Amino acid sequence: MKKIKGKMELRYYDIPQNEFLIALQNQNWQNKYQTESDLLHFHNLMEIGVCRRGHGTMRLEDDVVRYESGMISIIPVNYPHNTIPDIGADNCWEYLFVDPEKIFAVVYADDILQQQKILENINRKAFLGREEDIPNMKNIICAIMSEMSCKQEFYRESTRGLGLALMMMIARMNSNVGNAPEGLRQKNGFDQVRPALEHIRDHYAMPMKIAEIASVCHMSESHFRRLFEENIGMTPVDYLNQVRVKKACDMIRKTGYSMEEIAVKVGFTTTSTFNRNFKRIVGTSPYQWKKSPENFEIRLADFNILIEKGW
Repeated sequence: MKKIKGKMELRYYDIPQNEFLIALQNQNWQNKYQTESDLLHFHNLMEIGVCRRGHGTMRLEDDVVRYESGMISIIPVNYPHNTIPDIGADNCWEYLFVDPEKIFAVVYADDILQQQKILENINRKAFLGREEDIPNMKNIICAIMSEMSCKQEFYRESTRGLGLALMMMIARMNSNVGNAPEGLRQKNGFDQVRPALEHIRDHYAMPMKIAEIASVCHMSESHFRRLFEENIGMTPVDYLNQVRVKKACDMIRKTGYSMEEIAVKVGFTTTSTFNRNFKRIVGTSPYQWKKSPENFEIRLADFNILIEKGW
């Protein structure tokens, strides 16, 4: 299949401070985007989906595969994908969005190399397969969803343990790419700029030049700019600014910092630059966003930013 270039969405999810994952199970989350278009998107978290009913097509970067009821998808962090139900099909998916880094930062607090090794394995490829092919993994996924739905006493501790077991199973499955059932390898185009996404994620609050980001990918600045825009559908500066604005939204919601302090903490050099980019991306000023109660919790968890070329 010819590689589709152009626009691509970052769908950013925010995990509560004391948890490692979020579960999207109720009807409000089901198929929220699937009728929009076949536009690829990617997440800041690992996506684990369970198809409860229905059938359709799933795009995993350049690959197009069929899905149906009883299948499980595992999508690495920053992996382009989309789920498109067949016309007229009654589709229902449930999802876990997991932060593997947060899990392993606790488990291997004193061993950064081990953290990196397992994360590389986990994010090596996407997977789409039948529940019966991975019964142990399916049972853990269902147990996590049950814990997150009921939220009984000690559910956080339970999901941490289950989440760790799930991540280890995925790492084990990915340790031998050739033998993993129905696994789909990552493609070179997006992979070449993936280090830039990770660098921005980790250092967005610092002063950052495009040449510096390009060096992380071992490219010249001009080559990096071209490759980044071809694969992400926006310029590196636009992507950096949208990550900073999303972090600003988190801080507006969770802290008592002034807008001037928040602007500096997320990496903007001046308040005017912060205000201009915030309004361009979110559609309103930071102060107006703060006053709107609908922007809290539910809306922020569903934060979806799309930067069109030419903005």
